[in-house]
Amino acid sequence: MNSPLPTPASAPGEATGDLLAGRTVVVTGASRGIGLAIAIRFAAEGANVAMIARTQEPHPKLPGTIHTAAAEAEAAGGAVLPLVADVRDDKAMTEAVDRIAERFGGIDILVNNAGSVDLTAAEEIGMQRYDHMQAVNVRAPFLLSKLALPHLRASAQAGRSPHILTLSPPLNMNPEHVGNGVAYTVSKYGVSVATIGLAHEFRRYGIAVNSLWPRTKIDTAAVRNLLGGAEAVAASRNPFICADAALLIVTSPADAYTGQLLLDEDVLASHGRVDLDHYRVVPGSGALANDLFIDV
Repeated sequence: MNSPLPTPASAPGEATGDLLAGRTVVVTGASRGIGLAIAIRFAAEGANVAMIARTQEPHPKLPGTIHTAAAEAEAAGGAVLPLVADVRDDKAMTEAVDRIAERFGGIDILVNNAGSVDLTAAEEIGMQRYDHMQAVNVRAPFLLSKLALPHLRASAQAGRSPHILTLSPPLNMNPEHVGNGVAYTVSKYGVSVATIGLAHEFRRYGIAVNSLWPRTKIDTAAVRNLLGGAEAVAASRNPFICADAALLIVTSPADAYTGQLLLDEDVLASHGRVDLDHYRVVPGSGALANDLFIDV
């Protein structure tokens, strides 16, 4: 489902300060990891960045809060609006979208990054945990896409090439992947299917809808705490590989590039960026580990 992306004004990792000047971006799950990297990267390109997350107090196992994250993004150069809210809460999300539109005048890009991971087998997982993943991983991106739609349509009418970008994987039907924590798989594949469907529905408005997923493990709290710890981190890349790929996607024409389930490496490679060693967490530490849902 991959096709070439048009070349933007700058290479990944080279902030010009103007690729997203005057455009408003919403990033969920923005207090750490990939969401924070995207917020920082987009702020460095002049975007107004609304950052949504639940973490307002320091957590013993999770780095940063929405406030420290907002400070990092602001330091990169953008105008930042931190919002403490739960993506599962309809009222909170409605209010968040209203506040963002009031502060910045609209919404041009929505990044659905917030996620919940639990690879417990179907036989053992509790249904409350199952419901939590469905609510965060599938329902919340669908809800926010609906709430942001009037603003994205206005963005399209103003010729601002609006985008929805969701962190979800290609639909790999290898049973070894589908069956590795099937409750989680159902939620992530569900939102990938939604990407394809929303892209079809929103194409007539000039709104692009795509998904992005890392080919390799990324150094995030989930990897450190759930998916392998220090050994997995040594075989991971840093989150800015996803942020640079995301920038390339959202600076492509919305009317021509939509309905794609993309891997970060493929996006960068389509621009001739194949030397990715600078994204490694531990340089020269051996083979990188593939992320979930990615074949060897």
